Amino acid sequence: MIAQIRGRLIEKNPTYAIIDCNGVGYQLNISLNTYSKMGDDENCKLYTQLIVREDAQLLYGFYDLSEKQLFQLLISVSGVGAATALTVLSAGDPQEIAEAIISGDVAWFKSVKGIGPKSAQRIIIDLKDKVGVAFDVDNISQSEGNTVKDEALSALVMLGFNKNQAEKTIGRILKTNSEYGVEEVIKLALKGL
Repeated sequence: MIAQIRGRLIEKNPTYAIIDCNGVGYQLNISLNTYSKMGDDENCKLYTQLIVREDAQLLYGFYDLSEKQLFQLLISVSGVGAATALTVLSAGDPQEIAEAIISGDVAWFKSVKGIGPKSAQRIIIDLKDKVGVAFDVDNISQSEGNTVKDEALSALVMLGFNKNQAEKTIGRILKTNSEYGVEEVIKLALKGL
């Protein structure tokens, strides 16, 4: 999978950007949020998500990791495709969307084009626990500031494990050796869950 692209920005508009990476121009579908953050710098880096469908291979670009993670969570909800997830990301920033999910704000999601009341409720129900763990709602920019415990817990919850069980398992692992890295903790936790 292509995790990120760094290169020269050739073209940018509110729905897509083209980035030249060593002579190959990649077209990435982007949200309005990413569009506004990109600026006009010639050098550019976007985190990416490749979606392979029967009729197409689509590349989605995100300015920061929190937006990419929210996109991945949204497309994991039954009935929410990549285009709908991108529309949600265009309707607000990751902080606002995470807060709408956690607070159960159905009206916010219904205001997004293409999302009805049932889809809004499904997004909230499916993602409430995952967003609470994956994102710190007070500080949504999710990057280097997390501890090993938080990152491992976030990964396990995103894999579908119960938050409380995962938390207890990670706690036991880190008690035995607090020097473990995120990967080691996740591997050991997967054996223990």
